[in-house]
Amino acid sequence: MAKIYTTPSCVYCKMAKEFFAKHGIAYEEKNVAQDVSARDEMVQKSGQLGVPVIDIDGQIIIGFDQPRLAELLGIK
Repeated sequence: MAKIYTTPSCVYCKMAKEFFAKHGIAYEEKNVAQDVSARDEMVQKSGQLGVPVIDIDGQIIIGFDQPRLAELLGIK
């Protein structure tokens, strides 16, 4: 399952979540503004504090990179 590391005010996080919902892709959302351990996990995986960070089977995508997401999720 994919994980999306987000903050409540992040426009690109909202776009990423809408993209997943539109394509019926299940994901786990981690709010790094409230969850310190999720924030630490995100930084360890991505090396940065910017959101969204999306983890798809260990492949890390920084930001809302729609073409890369589609590629990794097999969406045409």
